[in-house]
Amino acid sequence: MSTLFLRTLREDPADAEVASHKLLVRAGYIRRAAPGIYSWLPLGLRVLAKVEAVVREEMNAAGGQEVHFPALLPKEPYEATGRWTEYGQGIFRLVDRKGGDYLLAPTHEEMFTLLVKDLYSSYKDLPLTIYQIQTKYRDEARPRAGLLRGREFIMKDSYSFDVTDEGLDASYAAQREAYIRIFDRLGLEYVIVTATSGAMGGSKSEEFLSPTAIGEDTYVRSPGGYAANVEAVTTPVPASLDWADAPAAHVEDTPDTPTIATLVDHANAAHPRADRAWTAADTLKNVVVALTAPAGERSLLVVGIPGDREADMTRLEAALAPYGVEAATEEDFARHPQLVKGYIGPGALGPQARAEGVARGDEGDTAIPYLLDPRIVPGTRWITGANEPGRHVFDLTAGRDFVGDGTIEAAEVRAGDPAPDGSGPLELARGVEIGHIFQLGRKYAEALDLRVLDENGKQQVVTMGSYGIGVTRCLALLAENNHDELGLKWPIGVAPYQVHLVATGRDQAVFDAADSLAAALESNGIEVCYDDRPKVSPGVKFKDAELIGAPFILVVGRGLADGEVELKTRAGGTSEPVRVDDAVETVVARVREALVQ
Repeated sequence: MSTLFLRTLREDPADAEVASHKLLVRAGYIRRAAPGIYSWLPLGLRVLAKVEAVVREEMNAAGGQEVHFPALLPKEPYEATGRWTEYGQGIFRLVDRKGGDYLLAPTHEEMFTLLVKDLYSSYKDLPLTIYQIQTKYRDEARPRAGLLRGREFIMKDSYSFDVTDEGLDASYAAQREAYIRIFDRLGLEYVIVTATSGAMGGSKSEEFLSPTAIGEDTYVRSPGGYAANVEAVTTPVPASLDWADAPAAHVEDTPDTPTIATLVDHANAAHPRADRAWTAADTLKNVVVALTAPAGERSLLVVGIPGDREADMTRLEAALAPYGVEAATEEDFARHPQLVKGYIGPGALGPQARAEGVARGDEGDTAIPYLLDPRIVPGTRWITGANEPGRHVFDLTAGRDFVGDGTIEAAEVRAGDPAPDGSGPLELARGVEIGHIFQLGRKYAEALDLRVLDENGKQQVVTMGSYGIGVTRCLALLAENNHDELGLKWPIGVAPYQVHLVATGRDQAVFDAADSLAAALESNGIEVCYDDRPKVSPGVKFKDAELIGAPFILVVGRGLADGEVELKTRAGGTSEPVRVDDAVETVVARVREALVQ
């Protein structure tokens, strides 16, 4: 440590919010270069290399072959697939001195596809799985939590290429099993959940989420085994109701009721039901959102959901990708006077507004699109806005009085909701995505004309799978899950060093004994970080050792006079005296035991 490029910190960095960010900086693993961008120091690179080694070993064992693409890529392949515009502001674009457009790659589907197209042309060449471990770039609007959400990060991305759908299923299954082995070996807890593919496209999609309270992803699970990212949860659709005996819709004065709560209170006071009290679930809330297309065009959409639920912007964004989604602004309302804020109803929206426009002879279709929650089935009756200030419609019946342009999963998912597969009530949890696997199908192969000749000599479009692991994110989660108030506590398989050897005091005999122990341990294949700093106090050395987080700390100090050293186990917090003559054998045995657990 007298020559190790390292400075530990006693105080948390000002911009750090989560434990992994604080400790990786304080212990000298990474340093901030800019928001969401970090430099890697020697300790950090040692851990990163071990995480990457696990990934490589399992990728190779699953039949993958490693390649490496540039991070700086030309515009044309991404333009061919539409992602140059679909990514919107989410990617870094740049122009070279000759005026050529480039990007810093967020993912490499196009490059993998073109490489295979360049080299392979026959079904005999397939199946094929190739992968890389490469730096990626995304222009995160709000980078946070250190390595957990950065603008520059390291991913393993692999792609399978098959002629048939059955072949894709087999490749997908092989990658899925490899991911299970990787995360098991790393010691990361994970849940496999159904997911959406987002801008990547494709069909079958699963995420590996690591449960943690600091996670940005919400997922659900049921007692019967259903698990899904909240974005992918589908609502069980109720049966339609008979509206033959439903009363006619009627508009009532409802002054000062711009919110669901005030509306329900007024309805119960002025228009009580005979059978039960009105609740928020009887109201139809119409939420106005602004959509931004990848090319920048802005438009409005109204989503109808039961009034007892909030709109979930994450679910909306997933359903409407690649459009950006945000709440409508005052300027948006000003441009659309038919939207009476707080009193919006179906009459001014979608098919109803278009039908009214046709009846009036209006030219063009200017009605704002209107999408409904799946629970709003024909025959259900609602209180909703009458498109006039201070007035609402009662008993407005879906199917009879209004319809939508379609349905959308936009309402929040709540604990206790039924699982889509009938496996019981849902519970909600938070997690961080560490892996994502999905079947791309033929989207990219068709866009880039990747075809091979089949056994009959006919051209067939290749079908693809895509499989990603957040390598730096895994490292951050290992730090997040393995620490205490003193510092990091690395699992032995990824620790920068297996043993932290500390020489304390100023007696030369202590340093001579520590020198011999360090050499003997290294000759036995043990990775040793040796704190040989002669003028640093024992207290500082102990604090650094605990902060850095090697699994074992071997202390050579005052006990040497009695022929003993002290062996500490960082994870368990235990400590034991060991005879100097037995120290090497004992430490080697403990390290090997830990490695096989």
